[in-house]
Amino acid sequence: MRFKITCLFALLIVWCNNSYAQTPKIVYQDASKFHLYGKAFHTPQPYHRVDTARYSDLPIAVKRLLTHSAGLAVVFKTNSKTISAKWCVTNSKALNNLTPIAQKGLDLYIKKDGKWQFAGVGRPTDICSEFTLVKAMDNAEKECMLFLPLYDELKSLAIGIDEGSNIVALANPFKKRIVIYGSSIVHGASAGRPGMAYPAILSRNTGLYFMNIGISGNAKMEKAAAKMISDIEADAFVLDCVPNPSPKQIKERTEDFVKTIRANHTKAPIILIQSIFREQGNFDLDVRERVSQQNEEITAAFNRLRNAGVKDLYLITSEKLLGDDHDASTDGIHPNDLGFYRMAEGLAPQLTQIFNQYQIK
Repeated sequence: MRFKITCLFALLIVWCNNSYAQTPKIVYQDASKFHLYGKAFHTPQPYHRVDTARYSDLPIAVKRLLTHSAGLAVVFKTNSKTISAKWCVTNSKALNNLTPIAQKGLDLYIKKDGKWQFAGVGRPTDICSEFTLVKAMDNAEKECMLFLPLYDELKSLAIGIDEGSNIVALANPFKKRIVIYGSSIVHGASAGRPGMAYPAILSRNTGLYFMNIGISGNAKMEKAAAKMISDIEADAFVLDCVPNPSPKQIKERTEDFVKTIRANHTKAPIILIQSIFREQGNFDLDVRERVSQQNEEITAAFNRLRNAGVKDLYLITSEKLLGDDHDASTDGIHPNDLGFYRMAEGLAPQLTQIFNQYQIK
């Protein structure tokens, strides 16, 4: 009996050692050496969207929000069966209308049959986190795109693969350069994960390079913001900022904002988008009236600009962008994943029709 127990114990040790040996060690590489999709400018800190030191007149809140990595994604190729990540963010407080994954986590897509497909997320556990995004894959080479946190400053990021596997830079998989300047809705509130913000969906579905310049609550078309946007080298400019400024600010600022962009980009199309319907306005008459006035003012400004001879200017109205079942928002203000999907589906054909006129495809 004692001999049998000893043999069983020995077999268990061998089995455990073999199982351990079959689990590859994860090795990490600094993600900053790979191509970073979504950047409008080179920045000293790789995961900032804008080097705000260049724009001293920007409001402090705008500068802070532009340190967020919203819309940015690391792209790479690997034959690893496992993809992990280590990353550090700040100790900013949790936001009550965002998931932790959207605010401070990661979102991995892998190309399959020519299309980008969701593969896994990095769940934040602390200021610095380590998480396995996907495992037990085959060892074929895979094109990967890792979306970064929407609502926090990313301090560092390393991508982990199985020891002995390869990981190399993937060239920019998108064409042209299109700026989307806008509110928290552009920024990504309240997507469930970073890749579900509608500019990211538009990129994956159209193959075009959308740069997310969402500035939550603060896309108010200030002169300094106009200068910053006009400095971006881009083929087109989409202004989805109507939800933030007051009707009075829209009336006073839109024309100067558009003309500042046009002065630096004489032929690029500039597309204004009305505010989406705020679901709070189903019953809150004040909210309903404010959105109505905002959309009236942006439409009036569009007409004044067109009458003044500003060309290559377009207006997209907001009817039905969220559907008509009133279930496409998280908090009555910001879209949920269903809402963002519907926005992208509604905007893509309209934007594509405009872009095709300018060979932006």
